[in-house]
Amino acid sequence: MQDGARRMPDAAEIAAITAQHFADTPLRPADLLFVFGTRVDEELRAETAAVLWQQGYFRHAIVSGGITPGARVSECALIKAAMVRRGIPADRILEEHRAMNTGENVVLALPVIEAALGLANVRTVICLGNSWTARRYAMTMQRHWPEVEKMLLTVDGFGIPRHLWHTHPEFRRRVLSEWDKIEPYKAKGFVAEWP
Repeated sequence: MQDGARRMPDAAEIAAITAQHFADTPLRPADLLFVFGTRVDEELRAETAAVLWQQGYFRHAIVSGGITPGARVSECALIKAAMVRRGIPADRILEEHRAMNTGENVVLALPVIEAALGLANVRTVICLGNSWTARRYAMTMQRHWPEVEKMLLTVDGFGIPRHLWHTHPEFRRRVLSEWDKIEPYKAKGFVAEWP
């Protein structure tokens, strides 16, 4: 695996990644918004969640993310506070404070969702996360919670159109790093094919 910042994919790989990896789906109202933790663009993620809330796209949310090295509070605490500041009622946001990766986001959130809402009562989920991680969110959820219908909405603060991801060195590095994980993760059973 090459360093994604220096690696320049050819036109065929750019087209494949653009078509397959950036898998945002049409949205419709869902039972749950699943906000994956991050230390990048937390405010943008909270702002996006608030817009979805105001437009009636979810009734409950869960934020999942632990304390990253060097931090004093969890990703969950930071993002939930930003969501509440933007008008989402705190009692509508479930919390998971231990996850250190995408797999743990889902695995550790499921018991929280079960206890608060009942997994059987959640039929539709909107996954909200970073654009460069893209479909891996839904693929991870598909592996651990296949019964639920998954929609995907991703955000980033790079300030360029998504189809030009390969022209921005840091965006390219992040996308290629994530793209290169998909097949090994499938082989190890960490993710399942989606859609």
